[in-house]
Amino acid sequence: MNTKYDNLKRYLSDLGSVAVAFSGGVDSTFLLKTAHDVLGDNAIAVTARSCSFPEREFRESQIFCEREGIKQVIVESEELNIEGFAQNPVNRCYLCKTELFKKIHKTVDELGIRYIAEGSNVDDDGDYRPGLIAVKEQGVKSPLREAGLTKQEIRDLSKQLGLKTWDKQSFACLSSRFVYGEEITVEKLGMVEKAEQFLLDEGFTQVRVRIHGMMARIEIKKEEFGKLINISDKTYDYMKSLGFSYISLDIGGYRTGSMNIDIDKK
Repeated sequence: MNTKYDNLKRYLSDLGSVAVAFSGGVDSTFLLKTAHDVLGDNAIAVTARSCSFPEREFRESQIFCEREGIKQVIVESEELNIEGFAQNPVNRCYLCKTELFKKIHKTVDELGIRYIAEGSNVDDDGDYRPGLIAVKEQGVKSPLREAGLTKQEIRDLSKQLGLKTWDKQSFACLSSRFVYGEEITVEKLGMVEKAEQFLLDEGFTQVRVRIHGMMARIEIKKEEFGKLINISDKTYDYMKSLGFSYISLDIGGYRTGSMNIDIDKK
């Protein structure tokens, strides 16, 4: 693991200057911290702000950059304005990443930054991730994948570096909570964000609230099922108040990419 970390630092050093697409999550926080340690002010953060990005995550990204003394550039990236995005096609992530990285390219070019980097790791290769196609097409670097780092190794190294994100829950944009083909709206994105924030405030450590029409399908760790049952009435009443007609617990538990099960990946 430490050899991979050394390789990562050499890779970043060779870039000379880099803008890290920074969401405040486990991977991008580790990448940004390492890039800044290696390159100093030649490493900056670029954070996209949109209705698919929870305000909680945005605030945390700002706090981290302020604490570390890292320049952060905010890019307004309203995905719902991208043609076809709101209809939630299976290549939704590709549409979003393509538009986002085009905006970031324009921003960093004006700042004289040579490269853009994003935080995918080698574990991301196992799921359906059309956004990685956009990463390649837009010439964006993936240093963590280049170094061969897994999610667990990134968490372990983050802990060594004293990063609070080392045990943070995995996160993906709120649009990933929708069934493919179901229209994404500002209203429903807000419902999902509030529902997930409620569960996080109740102490659940890994949360997804998937939306199917007006039904909320809750994914949490199986070992936390009992906790949800204990507050089932409170959860039901709150989620009904948000506008959900039905609220269910997925007995399969939390897992990444659960909306991709029926996709033909070939």
